[in-house]
Amino acid sequence: MKLLTFLRFFRQLKGKKPVDIDAIQSMGLLAVKLGQIFALRPDLIEPERCIELQNLYSRAATIPEENSQALLDKFAPTGFQEHFQHIEPKPFAAASIGQIHRAVLKDGTNVVVKIIKADFEASFRRDVRRMKRWIRMGLFFNPRLRKVGNPIGLLAHIEDYTLRELNLMNEIDGRQQLIERAHGIEKHFAMPKLKFPKMWESLSNEHILVMEEVTHPTLEDHLEAGTLTWPDMLQLFRIHGAFMFGLGTFHGDLHPGNAMMDDEGNFFFIDTGAICNAPEHVRNALFGFFFFLAKGELRSAFDAMLTMAAVRPTGKTLETYYASMNELYAGFVGTSVSEVSLTEQMMKTVKAAVLAGCAFGEEAFPIIRSLMYMDGMVLKGHPDVDLISSMGPYLDEFSVLIDPHSIIKPQD
Repeated sequence: MKLLTFLRFFRQLKGKKPVDIDAIQSMGLLAVKLGQIFALRPDLIEPERCIELQNLYSRAATIPEENSQALLDKFAPTGFQEHFQHIEPKPFAAASIGQIHRAVLKDGTNVVVKIIKADFEASFRRDVRRMKRWIRMGLFFNPRLRKVGNPIGLLAHIEDYTLRELNLMNEIDGRQQLIERAHGIEKHFAMPKLKFPKMWESLSNEHILVMEEVTHPTLEDHLEAGTLTWPDMLQLFRIHGAFMFGLGTFHGDLHPGNAMMDDEGNFFFIDTGAICNAPEHVRNALFGFFFFLAKGELRSAFDAMLTMAAVRPTGKTLETYYASMNELYAGFVGTSVSEVSLTEQMMKTVKAAVLAGCAFGEEAFPIIRSLMYMDGMVLKGHPDVDLISSMGPYLDEFSVLIDPHSIIKPQD
């Protein structure tokens, strides 16, 4: 991303005029991905602008379509169209990297055909390199940001999952990974409300994906309509949390446009090309932190976070850490997300933990980003709830997947 483009993007975040979604789309794929992250950060930009940026999640965003027949002629497997009764030439949705067409297979099955529109990889890699250059210049003058905020780590995470999304075979593979991991724990942690659309691997390749048409509203649609209830939200946390904390393999881009919910409260995960794997020490530390925090056992929560330190702090450093955390979390449990955003609280927690010797490298960003998405959905749909206390029963249930007491070092 060129410096001028970055400044234009920044003006979209902080300017006084309404966000111009088309302008952000025209800045390239990196701008879209960054915009999607800021869309759920009301602690960083005005809430009204967050709502406007959430149009970037829409599967029907205003992006120029390309000639579908030309794309199919260029990218589809040999004999592809012989398997269809009909493929609608006009896409019903266009996203940042592809467009989606309704179609009917020869056996009458309604499907959708997703097509990557162009070769985005070269331009995206170039934009990331430029962005890293500007960030490194900033870090040179404030090196502590490398550990506290780690913008390079976040950018590397965006680069990784976006490049995987550009190969649609990863979407098939990601779906299969999640299904297999869920089946592996089904006997003691069933997730009957988790669903996935069927995919036709034999008709798909890197540029083309054929999958079952799922017409249920996205979570973004439900949030807009006020139909995503608090029990629904907690059920989503139960499912996604089990993958993040218990299994360590999870949907790496589960924003409100990448999941649908039917009338029975079943969740359909889509766009599964960016599967993330969190190291055990990262997910254990974060799970232990939330597990004890929800119970009001603050000292154990703070100790759980310290397991991310290469060497446990002692003396004055440890005393300062406990003092900072006690001040930060005094009265926190019981407050609503509108009073204190979980994302904002976590950023302050990361800062305190870094000063105590904890390291939040690139491997921590997938879980932190997922928690940020969840926090953003709660802020939009149920701002008056006490999220931490509500998470308690589900964190207890996760204990069948991970024992929080096994990751706590003895207290000094």
